[in-house]
Amino acid sequence: MPKKASPENSSPINEFNLSTPQLKEMAKKLRRHVITMIAKAGSGHPGGSLSAADIVTALYFRVLHHDPKDPQWSERDRFILSKGHAAPILYAALAESGYFPVAELETLRKIDSRLQGHTDRTLTPGVEMSAGSLGMGLSFAIGTAMAARLDSKPYRTYVLLSDGECQEGQTWEAALAAPHFKLDNLTAMVDCNGIQLSGRTCDIMNLEPLIQKWQAFGWHVIEIDGHDLDQILSAIHEAEKMKGRPTVITARTIKGKGVSFMENNVAFHGKAPTPEEAERALKELE
Repeated sequence: MPKKASPENSSPINEFNLSTPQLKEMAKKLRRHVITMIAKAGSGHPGGSLSAADIVTALYFRVLHHDPKDPQWSERDRFILSKGHAAPILYAALAESGYFPVAELETLRKIDSRLQGHTDRTLTPGVEMSAGSLGMGLSFAIGTAMAARLDSKPYRTYVLLSDGECQEGQTWEAALAAPHFKLDNLTAMVDCNGIQLSGRTCDIMNLEPLIQKWQAFGWHVIEIDGHDLDQILSAIHEAEKMKGRPTVITARTIKGKGVSFMENNVAFHGKAPTPEEAERALKELE
């Protein structure tokens, strides 16, 4: 488990520190958990959970300084899941990290479960923000990043948004604020999978040119393949070195990544697989 900083070393240590091949295997494992728990629950959001799997894996098993034995450790890095409907991929990472037993994943969306359909920070160890309506996470993350500065804490804040969220006005109000306050301890990531609840983002409210928009708001922008772990890690490292302004990583991803019949399929934004579909999906993810 990760250790807290020692007097000789003020930087926390992430002892998970998986190699890239190990991260790839972990991402597969998390994707299998997503399929299994959503199929058992009979409801949930597989598409956006699968598209974000590689990003979440990189964060929890290489990047974040966190301690599952002490979820409220004051110097932990903060991960804000703004796209709260992708809770299954976060729960899978938290379970595999040791915040709660892996077996508890089977309680997704059950009455009295700690694992509800959208994240709840009052219920689930390791969850930083209660989610529901989209568009709030970047604002929350700015508050967290400003708190680190005010408290002279070394932790960084990471926030994962959906591309559909970038149609929300609140997202762009927050996008104005972060460069204004020079929050270089904040890294936003946009899961650009191109699909939202009722169709393709380009048809519902076209976001392009997305990179130029963020640049115009004063952000340092990095565009990557959101399924290439080396690119993900390189971008996060670049963001850590940026001084004087926040960084946004626009990650081009595939909705439903890893399961052939879910990939780029609007229907699986918020539909659980049938038992037969789940069996097929798990075979593909072996």
